[in-house]
Amino acid sequence: MTAGATRLSTLMARGAAFLGSDTAILCGAMSWVSERHLVSAISNAGGFGLVACGSMSPALLDAEIAATKALTARPFGVNLITMHPDLVELIAVCARHRVSHIVLAGGLPPAGSLDAIKAAGAMVICFAPALSLAKKLIRSGVDALVIEGMEAGGHIGPVATSVLAQEILPVVADQVPVFVAGGIGRGEAIAAYLEMGAAGVQLGTRFACASESIAHPNFKRAFFRAAARDAVASVQIDPRLPVIPVRALKNAGSDAFIAKQREVAAALDAGQVDMAAAQLEIEHYWAGALRRAVIDGDVEHGSLMAGQSVGMVTKEEPVAEIIAQLMDEAGAALAERAA
Repeated sequence: MTAGATRLSTLMARGAAFLGSDTAILCGAMSWVSERHLVSAISNAGGFGLVACGSMSPALLDAEIAATKALTARPFGVNLITMHPDLVELIAVCARHRVSHIVLAGGLPPAGSLDAIKAAGAMVICFAPALSLAKKLIRSGVDALVIEGMEAGGHIGPVATSVLAQEILPVVADQVPVFVAGGIGRGEAIAAYLEMGAAGVQLGTRFACASESIAHPNFKRAFFRAAARDAVASVQIDPRLPVIPVRALKNAGSDAFIAKQREVAAALDAGQVDMAAAQLEIEHYWAGALRRAVIDGDVEHGSLMAGQSVGMVTKEEPVAEIIAQLMDEAGAALAERAA
């Protein structure tokens, strides 16, 4: 083992031990993409796969976990959305399958959820978009944190990954394992965050077009053609009509969404709809849009959620090769810095 690889193994040891994997590389949970095939491939390749529950029913999640277990004997986790109406039952499904790690996303964990997960013997990982929230989550008993910057794909916060890492890692990294996410596409960045105190990293966009990903060929081709600047955050036109920022590739659907907001705002001004109906119309605009892009291949009107690292996704390649390349790059970077 080279000096760089040895140093990388040392820096990743805490995160890898926490996950039970060979490397401290988490795959971000991407709805419709992070399913049994990609999740098992990542875990089998030494990373840590996460099943994206999204809006799945408990029965669907139960089947997905079982199918994933049939494809890998390695550890993997499940990402649950805190606002899911069946969260309690979803946690129970994970418990029945003895899922080792549960990631709670989408806001603060509801009362009782942490206790229910811990009672089943699973580790709890939560997202911390600010230092104050990181401290609060640690006090509440979470086992690890993910700090994800605005460069990430999907739902995003307002702060860049590099700023969050500087703000949060020096304060809390000695208390719980912290995984850094958002805009990571190469091993050199992984090495830098590990040296800053991260226990590991999370990548989503880099894995979305892997050979094992079931994403439609049209979806993958859109990623291969895209540059970093093509992954843009959704825009809110009217303060009365809240839009949760989502980063995705700009297409006809995103242009139409802006027009839709203007149309609904005008109807609201004219008294043709009330506030609740107007907000619901905006909220439902993207319903099913991610599935249309990922599964059906409608890349013009579907949602192409992607992080700004999309410019580093240039071809379809097996998960094992992606992880090996990231590790080689990180090891080489560490060796160069030590020279």
